[in-house]
Amino acid sequence: MKREDRNIIDSMYNSLSTQVRERVDQVVDKIVSAKQKGEKIAVVTGSGPNIHEGVSTLIAELIEKKIIDGVITSSAVVAHEMAGSLDRVKRVSGASLDMDKDFLPRGGVFEITLLDEAVLDSLKKEMIIDTALIERVKKAKGDVIIKAAGNMAYPVGLRTERVAMEVEALSRMAGRPFELIAGLGADRRTMLGAGAANGVPVVVSVPQLVGGGMVGLAVSDSIPVKQRSRIVAEILSEASVIIESGIALSQEIHDGPFETYTGHGIWTAWDGGFTYSLEGRTLVRIDLDANLRKVWEMEREEGGVQEKVDRGLPKTKTLKVPFRMEMSGFARLEGSIPVVGDIGVIWPIIAVRVSDALSTELDFISFPQESGKGKEMRDWIVDTVAILDLQKMRNGVRKWRSRFAADPWRDTSPRDTSPRDTSPRDWISNSNLFEVT
Repeated sequence: MKREDRNIIDSMYNSLSTQVRERVDQVVDKIVSAKQKGEKIAVVTGSGPNIHEGVSTLIAELIEKKIIDGVITSSAVVAHEMAGSLDRVKRVSGASLDMDKDFLPRGGVFEITLLDEAVLDSLKKEMIIDTALIERVKKAKGDVIIKAAGNMAYPVGLRTERVAMEVEALSRMAGRPFELIAGLGADRRTMLGAGAANGVPVVVSVPQLVGGGMVGLAVSDSIPVKQRSRIVAEILSEASVIIESGIALSQEIHDGPFETYTGHGIWTAWDGGFTYSLEGRTLVRIDLDANLRKVWEMEREEGGVQEKVDRGLPKTKTLKVPFRMEMSGFARLEGSIPVVGDIGVIWPIIAVRVSDALSTELDFISFPQESGKGKEMRDWIVDTVAILDLQKMRNGVRKWRSRFAADPWRDTSPRDTSPRDTSPRDWISNSNLFEVT
């Protein structure tokens, strides 16, 4: 790591309030202690800022360095990573192109991805591309910006939607999640690609399924909801530290149908099904909402949240705090740590301090997107992180099907209540299974 980069990270750390610095130190200590004991770290991410701040790219790096052992994310993130995480696009008025305003988004804007000619030529082999339209947009008056990739820009957004249908078909034939199949062709600097290459599960949670257009629908249909819920639960059950980053509805993830300590797994356990407990685990939440810390402090000072739960009282009215659902389970967990801050600032600090403590050299570090280094980082992601390689994905599936006839998941459906001696990593069996390079 360059000295100037380390100085920036140190300056970011020193700019934090004393309380937030103490919380960051606590999180770093928990992660380092867990890894030194051979325990696992899971991350639960949302979309939006995790992509724009380079956090998803940083998480991919931490997967490669064996620091993060499982990721739960959103279908929108899957869509963006299939398209290379970030894109440089040009936005123009659709009316200037004589486009029907009824299928354009609010504002009537039409976008194109500004692609390298070699990439555009490769896409022409997959689909018919209106190059005349692209040239018209390039010549039209408009703005060039960097944004989350594979969304609404032509032709990459359209290509991602169409590729999603092939990925879904392969997933259903293989009995594996959409995310794994897509990961076989994804760039290793994405969470999808790093996960597939390293035998680390990267899956979409149920509350985060429908997003990213057709990608979200295809992810949803690739495996049953019960199977998906169990995979998510198994990732959490194996982790001693769980980090939530820029995410909503997290209680429905960590306090899901198989969790018994704060959650709703009591009747599944009653009937002999697979369950796990968050008791004794560290649950970290990086969030800008100061109310999360307030509710956490109320529980620590007077047991306010648990008392309201025990008495069946409305928490928003009695605590007089705008109450998000996930605050309840989070605040009541003895091992929870609220870190109120910008994920673009907090994540690189944690990553650098953890890697230093573990004597691991990071090849990529993220920076806040509005900073000078953050702008350089975003340009690097646009120029370096590639879109999903369709042939590479197909070859990866072909190699798997030719070498392994049995599907390790076939006998581990959520209906199976017998003891398991396997883990989520068995979806890959070993890191060399697909020979992803």
